[in-house]
Amino acid sequence: MGPSSSSSESTTIAVCARRGRHRQRYEGCYRLVSGCIPYMLKEDGEENCHDVLSRLQVLMISTPKRSDLIFPKGGWEDDESMDEAACREAFEEAGVKGIISTTSLGEWIFKSKSKQNSCSLQGACKGFIFALQVTELLESWPEQVTHGRRWVSSSSYT
Repeated sequence: MGPSSSSSESTTIAVCARRGRHRQRYEGCYRLVSGCIPYMLKEDGEENCHDVLSRLQVLMISTPKRSDLIFPKGGWEDDESMDEAACREAFEEAGVKGIISTTSLGEWIFKSKSKQNSCSLQGACKGFIFALQVTELLESWPEQVTHGRRWVSSSSYT
C-alpha cells in the first residue's frame, strides 16, 4: 500500500521550517548537512511490477535556485541526530514523513551553490544521506511554496 495522504479539516497546525544557522553543526571548515532519499515501492499489481527495481520510486524536489531536481537536504543542527535532521528536511522541503534507516547510505563533500566558483574552503559542506521509506504524503508542508516534489521511477532513466 502506498503512503497515506494526510489532511485534517478541523485540526490544522501551521508548522514553520527552521531558519538561520545559529544551531548549525560544523566539522572543521565543513558545514554538516543531512538529507534523505525518500522512496516507496509500487504495489505488485501496479503496472506488472514484479521485481523491486521496477517497483521503486524516489521523491525528488525542485528549488527556486536550481533547474534540476534534488533530494531534500539541509543543515544538521546541534539539537538533533543526523537521521533526525534528514527527517526534518524531508518534512519541511518535500512534505513527507516515514521510516528512516539509521545507517547512512554515504557521505559526500560539496560546495554550496553560491560558493562553487570560489577557490577557498568557504561554503564547503559535508553531507550525509539516508533512505526514508515514505509512509505519509502531506497535502501541505512548510516549504511547499518554494519546493515542488515529483516521484521518479527507474523507468525514467532507461
